[in-house]
Order: sequence, then C-alpha cells, then structure tokens
Amino acid sequence: MDSAHRSQLPEWAGQMVALYESHAASQFILHGNVEDRCLFPRAGQPALGALPEFIQTVLLPRFDVVLSYDLGNGLRVERGGESFAQWPAFKENPELPRQPRAAVEALTRYFRYTANLAQLGKPRLQVACIIKAANLLVPAMPGGLNYDLNSVALLLRDWADDPLLAQHALVTVLITENLNDLHPLVVNNPRAAKVKITLPTTQAIADAVEHAIPRFPNALAQFSKDPGTLAAQLAGATLNSIDSLFKLKEYDAQPLQPADLVRLKKQLVEEECAGLIEFIDSRRTLDDLHGQEKLRTWLRQDMALWRQGDLRALPMGYLLCGPVGTGKTYLVECLAGEAGAAVVKIKNFRDKWVGSTEGNLEKIFRLLQALSRCFVFIDEADQALGKRESGGHDSGLSGRIYSMIAAEMSRPENRGRIIWVLASSRPDLIEVDLKRPGRVDVKIPLFPTTTTAESYALLRALCKRQGLELGDADEQALLPILPTRLTPGAAEALAVKIYRHAKLEGGTALESVQKCLVGYQNPVPAEIMDFQIGLAVREASDLEFVPEEFRAFR
Repeated sequence: MDSAHRSQLPEWAGQMVALYESHAASQFILHGNVEDRCLFPRAGQPALGALPEFIQTVLLPRFDVVLSYDLGNGLRVERGGESFAQWPAFKENPELPRQPRAAVEALTRYFRYTANLAQLGKPRLQVACIIKAANLLVPAMPGGLNYDLNSVALLLRDWADDPLLAQHALVTVLITENLNDLHPLVVNNPRAAKVKITLPTTQAIADAVEHAIPRFPNALAQFSKDPGTLAAQLAGATLNSIDSLFKLKEYDAQPLQPADLVRLKKQLVEEECAGLIEFIDSRRTLDDLHGQEKLRTWLRQDMALWRQGDLRALPMGYLLCGPVGTGKTYLVECLAGEAGAAVVKIKNFRDKWVGSTEGNLEKIFRLLQALSRCFVFIDEADQALGKRESGGHDSGLSGRIYSMIAAEMSRPENRGRIIWVLASSRPDLIEVDLKRPGRVDVKIPLFPTTTTAESYALLRALCKRQGLELGDADEQALLPILPTRLTPGAAEALAVKIYRHAKLEGGTALESVQKCLVGYQNPVPAEIMDFQIGLAVREASDLEFVPEEFRAFR
C-alpha cells in the first residue's frame, strides 16, 4: 500500500500496514475500542461496519484466503473458499471445527500446508485469519496449570514465532478489548505487535457526522452545515453510540439541540463504560468556596491558565487532604465549575474475576485519552490506588493496579489535558511514589474553621441555602456558643437541623441556631481530628495553604 493510501487510514490501521509490509510483524493483537464500528467505503459509498469487516475490506483486499474464528460460529471461510477447498484435509473432512483446540490445530495445519506449497514452488497463497474475542479463546488464567489452554496459547504464539509461518504471506489478527484479559503466553510474545484502537478522534466523529447527515436529516438539521461543532461536543463517545443516538432522534423526529449535547454525551459515555465512571455536574465555582483565601487565589490562577490553554504551567495533579468532612468533593465541584471542564469520577473498578479489574482500568484510560480535556477525580484514593507491595494476599492485584495508575498519571503528554485530583483523609496511606512531583504537583490541605468568626461565616452561608437569613448583628449573640474546628460537612448537617427546628418549632433563624447549638458535639472525635489535621499540614506542598493556627502540627 502506498504512503498516500496509508495516510488516509486510521492511525492504528496505518501502523498495521507499516509493520506487515516492513516484515516487522505478521501477528497483530488489536485491543481497545474493538467493539466500535468503523467508517469505510462499501459498494462505493461510506458506511459504518464492524472491525472485522473493516480489516477484511480495507486491509486485506488482496489476500486470497481470509478465515475467521470465534467461539459462537466456529471456524469460517470469509473469502477464498475455492482455494481453501483444495486443502487435502478439507477434502477428507469438509466439516469445519467449532471447538477451540480443534479449530486452532486445523488452522495451524492449514497455515503450514500453504507455507510448504510456497516452499515447493507452487503458487503462493496470501492467507489471513481473524480471531474474534480472542480473550475467550485463550483467556488469562491464574496459576498457569490449565495444560489444554496453555497448549492452545502456544499454538497461537507459534503463528508468529515459527520461521516457516513467519516467512510466509500469513497475517493473523487477534481481537480483544483488554490486553489483561488475554493469555500471557500470547500477549507477551515479542513477535506479536500490540496495536491499540483508541476511541474515535474528533476528526473521525466529524467524518461520521457528515456521512450521517443525509440519513438523519431531521436529527441533524441544526448541524448540517457545521458537523465539526457536533463532533467536538461528542468527543469521548463511540461511533456506535453516536449512530444509535442519531437513529433514536430521527425516529422521534426530534432535532438534536446544542443545549442537549453535554447531557447526551455524558449519557453515552457513562453507558459505554458500564458504570465504571460518572460525570460530575457542577454549577459551583470558586466563589462558593468559603475561607482559605490563599488557596482560592492559587486555584483561580491555575484555572485562568487552563482557560488560556497555557498547559506548561498547569500541574499534573492535585492531592486534596484533610479531616473527614472538610469538603474535598465540594472543592472538586468548585474547580469543575470554575474551569468549565468535564470532571470524570472513577467509581469502583475492582472486580472479582481475574484480569477484569485491569481490563476495567484499560477501558477507563481509553476514555480519558479520548476526552479533549478533563479532570479525573478519585475519592478515597488511599483505598482505590493500590499498593506497590500487596503482600500476596490479593494475588498481586493491588500491585498491578498501582503500576497501571502510576504509569498513566506520569505521562508527560497529559499535562494540562488530564488533571488528576486525588482526595483522602489518610494521605499517609497513599504510596509515596504516587504523590511525587510529576504525578501530583500540588498538595492542597483542607481544614476545619480556626475561629468562631469563620464558623459563623460558614454556618451563615449554609443556612442561607436553606432559606434562613442570619444578620451581621446575630454573630455577637452566637459567638459564645459557636464551635471551632467546624468542617463544611458538619456545618451542613447542622444547617439542616436548624432548618428542621425552624419549620417545626417556629421562631427566628437566630433562635433556631441558638437552640441547635446547645449541647452540640463535633461528630469527629478531637484526637482523630488532630491526627488528620497533622497529616494534612505535613502533606501541604506550600505552607501558605496552612493557617497559622495549624502550623504547629508539623
């Protein structure tokens, strides 16, 4: 394939062509967004098709015999049936095998048969085989004691390693969503090229939208002259989910509205990720953050750089630490609203099945790379991020999670594009290497109130949200009974209690506050509060973030 044609292919497809034509690889493990559809010519017109169809039509048009295998359909001849029928073994038994071991053995014999024909000077056949859902054929298994499975994996490995087959005009393509789901004998083969299929780029989505406009005139009426705008808004979604959205809107005769795009994109992406992530909606900004003015100023400067696109000055990540209830999640919402960017919260990605946890992380990372710019929020980071050394109690899972996340967090090309935000009240339990500069550049401590005046300002703001107004003069009446070391979480619970009292008992807002403060106890014991304050002070990347009252905790 000449360079002009190769340049028109998706990046992953161009990579496959270059590797094969240079004789660098003949076996390809395709992973990533493999369940999505691809846009390619069919009968002279652009059309969406599944990945195996794209491979056959676009990458293998000159191959004489194209075979495929999956557990459901067994071995199939996709192209070149007449040539395949000349194989003596097929003439003896024309029934194609369906069981995994029998199918792989039959394929191996056929590959060697065609390679031997070429060695004898017979007409050379170009042969290709596509293994769909290869992770079901040779899944990753614990212990390595399944001899039948290991033997099948070794045969697949031989397709790339055997000199006779490697020198033959043979291409084998193994398709799996996640590399961690595939048998290590196959995935760790240095002679097999691992090619990642990313989520569609903005340009790929724009091409698909342009192709879809004649098919969905009602749904895309608002974007018929500007498909690029729609494509930019849908970055991070698959072509499959986008096409389904267009079909539904066209069926309902409802044009897509620009105002709906943010909501629809979140819905599409969350459905594709099957509950692994969620988008955090936020109408808050840093104006809603009370106290800690130096911190607020710093964050405003960062967000101004973010909006200006000055990525070199932005941190790779933030660590939010402080006692329970100090508003770590709230601060993330304020950051999101201030930046006007997507905030992706990683939910529980751990799974009981071997390899599934790592596969879930692969899927999450693919999504993050497809989103143009975003914040990634991991709450309870001390529990979620894993440990370098897990002590063997979880078969090394924690260590593998740690390695995958550490590698993703330190990718220099992500600076300013993907900003990691870790939150924990126990930052001492997070591996030191995950908190180092280059992964987490700014460590932000969050504290409870230090004075009764701060407590009053916080409580007053939260009561106002409940429709209860406190005046400046009320502060003096409340100062003797106002607690210090009041966290936003505790203050919010207190504001709800005050509102409840006002509704049930009547009286003014001041009277309700006074009644609710009598006998008030901080929900976090003092010794735990002091311990977590000390941790936050010692983690702070800048002492200016620490109020004078707490600097003695160092």
